[in-house]
Amino acid sequence: MTDQNKVNYDRIAQAIDYIKTNFRDQPNLDEVAEQVHLSPFHFQRLFSEWAGTSPKKFLQYTTVEYAKSLLKEKQTTLFDTAHEVGLSGTGRLHDLFINIEGMSPAEYKNGGNKLAINYSFSESTFGKIIVASTQKGICYMAFSADETQALYALQTHFPNAVFCQKEDVNQQNALSILSNDWSKLGQIKLHLKGTDFQLKVWDALLKIPFGELTTYGSIAKSIEKPTASRAVGTAIGSNPVAFLIPCHRVIQSSGVFGGYMWGNTRKTAIIGWEGTKIHLEKDTI
Repeated sequence: MTDQNKVNYDRIAQAIDYIKTNFRDQPNLDEVAEQVHLSPFHFQRLFSEWAGTSPKKFLQYTTVEYAKSLLKEKQTTLFDTAHEVGLSGTGRLHDLFINIEGMSPAEYKNGGNKLAINYSFSESTFGKIIVASTQKGICYMAFSADETQALYALQTHFPNAVFCQKEDVNQQNALSILSNDWSKLGQIKLHLKGTDFQLKVWDALLKIPFGELTTYGSIAKSIEKPTASRAVGTAIGSNPVAFLIPCHRVIQSSGVFGGYMWGNTRKTAIIGWEGTKIHLEKDTI
């Protein structure tokens, strides 16, 4: 790390600590920039490059995470939660949750108790898989040899949703991809919840062609956050939909395949399987 990079890193680390310590005061850009002795413009650009998001978004994420802990663990009222995190009222809390979480604070507090989720288990080339969907599309997909553990993991994502073991059309289309019927790829709909940054990363994953590999750095560049490789890795690790959102196609710049939420061996097998399919298709042309 060069001397200037070290200075920049220290400044961003200081800014992050300041935001985390003072988020209840909802500091604006000028106030945080002043703490690290930079102009607001320079600080905004530098923070976005290093943290993978803007100072405002980082403040919002910090605020929402704390609000979530109050709503879920302490069961505080919406009014008290808004006051505790430094917002002027429940309206601002509502808008912030909709923007960051894709649901209202009341819906989060209730754990998605109005959300109906169908789920089913299936055997695939790469092992047993659980796939879950709402009316809007696939919301969860994971490899797991143990159905009980798989269902528990799904329920942890949506703690108070209504679950029904039922295979619907959304799931059938998704499972057909695992059966090598790529003609239905365009019919698959996804129902995802994540931060703006996570959604950008997952969207970039969807654009990686079948049978090809890319790196964390390349994904960071594709979303115009070239220095955010580590943040990209974290977002990839949070991918809730195995295989369909192809996080297995992202490897380290050194060529090492790297980790995979559903096992490094499975990642290697999927990459090899896709590569074989591509070669077979080329040989038949």
